[in-house]
Amino acid sequence: MSHPWKHSRPESQPYPGRHQKNCDQQVEGELSRMSSLTEKDSPVVQLLMNTGTCPRCILRFCCVGSQVIYRRPYKDLMKDLKEFLKNNEEKEVTICFDEVDPPCKRIRLEHTEEGRDDLNHNGALQQIPSANDDDTAMKNSIVKICNVCLGILQEFCEADFVKKVCQKVKSADYQFTSFVFSVSLPPQLSVRERAAWLLVKQEMGKLGLSLAKDDIVQLKEAYKWIIHPQLSEELGVPADGKSLFEVSVVFAHPETEEECHFLATACPDCFKPAKNKQSVFTRMAVIKALEKIKEEDFLKHFPCPPSSPKNLCVALEIQCNNGAIFVAGRYNKYSRNLPQTPWIIDGERKLESSVEELISEHLMAAFKADSFNFSSSGREDVDVRTLGNGRPFAIELVNPRRIHFTAEEMKGLQQTINNSSDKIQVRDLQLVTREAIGRMKEGEEEKTKTYSALVWTDEAIQKEDIAFLDDIKELKLDQKTPLRVLHRRPLAVRCRIIHTMKCEYIDEHHFRLHLKTQAGTYIKEFVHGDFGRTKPNIGSLLNRTTDILELDVESVDVDWPPALEN
Repeated sequence: MSHPWKHSRPESQPYPGRHQKNCDQQVEGELSRMSSLTEKDSPVVQLLMNTGTCPRCILRFCCVGSQVIYRRPYKDLMKDLKEFLKNNEEKEVTICFDEVDPPCKRIRLEHTEEGRDDLNHNGALQQIPSANDDDTAMKNSIVKICNVCLGILQEFCEADFVKKVCQKVKSADYQFTSFVFSVSLPPQLSVRERAAWLLVKQEMGKLGLSLAKDDIVQLKEAYKWIIHPQLSEELGVPADGKSLFEVSVVFAHPETEEECHFLATACPDCFKPAKNKQSVFTRMAVIKALEKIKEEDFLKHFPCPPSSPKNLCVALEIQCNNGAIFVAGRYNKYSRNLPQTPWIIDGERKLESSVEELISEHLMAAFKADSFNFSSSGREDVDVRTLGNGRPFAIELVNPRRIHFTAEEMKGLQQTINNSSDKIQVRDLQLVTREAIGRMKEGEEEKTKTYSALVWTDEAIQKEDIAFLDDIKELKLDQKTPLRVLHRRPLAVRCRIIHTMKCEYIDEHHFRLHLKTQAGTYIKEFVHGDFGRTKPNIGSLLNRTTDILELDVESVDVDWPPALEN
């Protein structure tokens, strides 16, 4: 059965826990009642205060779900809790806070069918001062480092730390219209949280009540309730869980970092070395072990209540990161000595530049990004030109400082790229979404491409010798992986289609072949046969030796990105 003196966390709310000021008196009364402690909370408040727990962690373990209460000044919270303990002899005296929060869902605290066994039987629970010893409560409630949160809900909720975070954000010179705040906590905090929960659970068992782990307000959640409004006010933008701009803080507490090591002995299966992990004691591994270990085994290895630390947590890192920005367009390549991507073999660069670099260097500078990822609708060889409307491409700009560009600015950026080199040109340069890039890859095998190949024959030819090629439609090929790419692609036989061909006679040993083909067709191999690995081929069709001297991509038939006006 639910108890009116307990309060659950609110449902997730938009930044920053806003609520209507003009709600009617009935709602106000309900909210005030839910944002209070009653005398039934007194033993838990007294117990935690005596063992060195901070006011905000006390509220968490009393399941107070009103966000605004946690935002109150630390000294005021301490004063209110002391006043609450002083008056706890009155039956239904409550400590109500002036602020009002949105309605919270009830916590499920049910009477246990029978009282909990005293956990002291295993000797792990330390002797706690009497809950009625007011002098002890006052003495131990002097501001000191919390034995549960290690100072996260104390020092790091203050204005000085908020300003430090915001100074870091502002100095990084990012463009953003909202932010999402993330925090990484030391894994040993989960161990201390477990010890405090077992302590509170025992105390509540004496009252015939139970408390589930999930009913406690999570430390990270309470911290964000406090820090979000302060960061928002200082940065001048709202907190938004869907924001692409992330502000993150990584906390550590070297003094207690070995406290979770006993779990590796108790639950070795939970701690396995992983790549890119400096320690096996990750937060998720510790949580997994805590879910697995029995309470009596936990209490044999870890003090309950947890001891008070000598030092505060430290903020190891304060970092900013903007979500990736995606730029798309189409490029023409006019050089027969330019690879699409950097050509590096065994660490040695073969050619000085590439299509990718000629485009990305200007985008990287304009967007002030950390790095980029280039992709395109297919690729051409280093000696192949790409003409016509060009080849669709997209570039992911990682962690850009600048994210807002007008259409005119993008047009100017396109012109800058085009003026920088005579080897390439870009068109239709525009900002796109990550989802839109999928359209470039859709139908990779279904789209068609048009080529122009300059063909050489060993024996003399006349116009009538090649005229029949114009009549061939939907020619099916079997192409084994070409010898020239076998070092990087698996050996396979691929079926491809030549949709149409048209010949343009030049002289006795040369003609130009225009082809419309299925994407993925190896054109060079179709012309010279690749020692019989492509069947049929132009050489076999003409019954003579043929080779390809030049190849141009005349069109890539993908209707993306959208064409822009010049």
